[in-house]
Amino acid sequence: LVPMLSLLAVGLLTIYLIMPFAGLISNALIGFINGVINLGGPVSGFILGALFLPMVMLGLHQILTPIHVAMIESQGATYLLPILAMAGAGQVGAAIAILVKCRKNKQITTIAKGGLPVGILGIGEPLIYALTLPMGKAFITACLGGGVGGAVIGAIGSIGATAIGPSGIALIPLIYNNRWLGYVFGLLAGYVGGFIFTSVSYTHLRAHETLRYL
Repeated sequence: LVPMLSLLAVGLLTIYLIMPFAGLISNALIGFINGVINLGGPVSGFILGALFLPMVMLGLHQILTPIHVAMIESQGATYLLPILAMAGAGQVGAAIAILVKCRKNKQITTIAKGGLPVGILGIGEPLIYALTLPMGKAFITACLGGGVGGAVIGAIGSIGATAIGPSGIALIPLIYNNRWLGYVFGLLAGYVGGFIFTSVSYTHLRAHETLRYL
């Protein structure tokens, strides 16, 4: 009886309260993102690149799938995905900075070394939940680094992807119309931006000290 009533209560709560509320949030985010896309240019790229990591953290990045699909159907490529992929680049740069700053902290260096390879390939969750988010400031500086990469992509313009799913360097073969070099420039800018912002954020840290989690 208890499992049945628990499932019934949670199911009703999900259907009549959580899902409508989540729908309102999703629709608001889609409207905001469409407005930013229409703005265009480096400003648009910075905003989208900087905000994508928090969306990934909350699982809200999946609401963008219809936008990607619509762009691919109408234009042959999604020009949103390469910009959003810069969020992962910013986080990679932040992780490298942490690795340099905390080279004497075995726990943090082990986490960073484990998360960096998949982060470079475009899978950001290990670095988010195990490294940058627990450190607080590092997550913010990673977002700013992603914004730098997004600004570069937005400034270059017309860099799209023919499919959705991959990110990081794994997205290079899917860049539309052979404009992969511009995408690589954006990745490098995201790496450098994340590295510089994080290094400056922890500039007070001495070589013999170790950085702790929050």
